Amino acid sequence: MVFLWSFLVGGLICVIGQLLLDVFKLNPGQTLSILVVSGAILNSFGLYERLIDFAGAGATVPITSFGNSLVQGAMHEAEKHGLIGVVTGMFEVTSSGISAAIIFGMIGAIFFKPKG
Repeated sequence: MVFLWSFLVGGLICVIGQLLLDVFKLNPGQTLSILVVSGAILNSFGLYERLIDFAGAGATVPITSFGNSLVQGAMHEAEKHGLIGVVTGMFEVTSSGISAAIIFGMIGAIFFKPKG
């Protein structure tokens, strides 16, 4: 049953993103920003953790989880270091994902030629 809920919740998040692109004619940057901010807002109300408990990877894999991670890192470090912890906490929690995106993007650029 966990797999079904994971599939449905992850699929619903993707459907929302696709609707933002197709129906509201937003560009990909706007759509990603809305989804990241949505994850952050859900976290601030304590709802995203419940969604993760319910749907597992269906909630942790989509881009909304990035917003969730940003808020969690910022809040955790803010408790320890105050205002400066807000900034450092966001970078500490998300640095591995951002680093991987940069590295894999560079590898892709080395091995593939863009069409144009």
